[in-house]
Amino acid sequence: MKKISRTLADTPLFKGLSEQQLDEISVITVDRRYKRGEAIFMEGDEADGFYIVADGQVKIFKTSMEGKEQILHIYGPGNPFGEVPVFSGSRFPANAQALVKSHVLYLPRTAFVHLIAAHPSLSMNMLAELSMRLRQFTVQIENLSLKEVPSRLASYLTVLAEEQEQSDRVRLTISKGQLASLLGTIPETLSRIFAKMSAQRLIRVEGKEIHLMDIPGLKDLSAAGKLAE
Repeated sequence: MKKISRTLADTPLFKGLSEQQLDEISVITVDRRYKRGEAIFMEGDEADGFYIVADGQVKIFKTSMEGKEQILHIYGPGNPFGEVPVFSGSRFPANAQALVKSHVLYLPRTAFVHLIAAHPSLSMNMLAELSMRLRQFTVQIENLSLKEVPSRLASYLTVLAEEQEQSDRVRLTISKGQLASLLGTIPETLSRIFAKMSAQRLIRVEGKEIHLMDIPGLKDLSAAGKLAE
């Protein structure tokens, strides 16, 4: 139980909670482990609880009638997922799948709602987390609907640098095929854009490590939306 409590303590959702409160949450928490490629839940499943990534990576995605996959999010350690439909009383609107061998914590809806009633500070954390998710969705919708792919990639790289607390480089934690799906394009198009951005000395690609050689230029590209010919 103490190990679960330590994992929960590292989750932004439970930031600031006392050790006793974390122990209470850990009592209702269920350890689940998934193999690479294993489904965690499917679109339309009853949302009877939500999840936190303890270790590994989980992708959230939708599949079109034609079988095309659109990745919505990729979550790593500390990230909760599936919490929105749980608290709206609806079903899961997308699929969740382990990208790699993953350790996930599952929190049943009914037991967690009782804890929220007992600990108002927990509900404030939930509101902060859900507000952040709403902002992320707003940015993602704007990127996919209003921006060209080069602009989406530039935006992704600059945000990733902030998340990884790096000033001039980022490390991709997903494959380029998965990144293409996340940005709403195909791998061939993404490869061409990487090549163009490298030729214009905006970036330098070394495997999964990408050096950001011109951050002002990347930010301009994120706003302008098109690469210079």
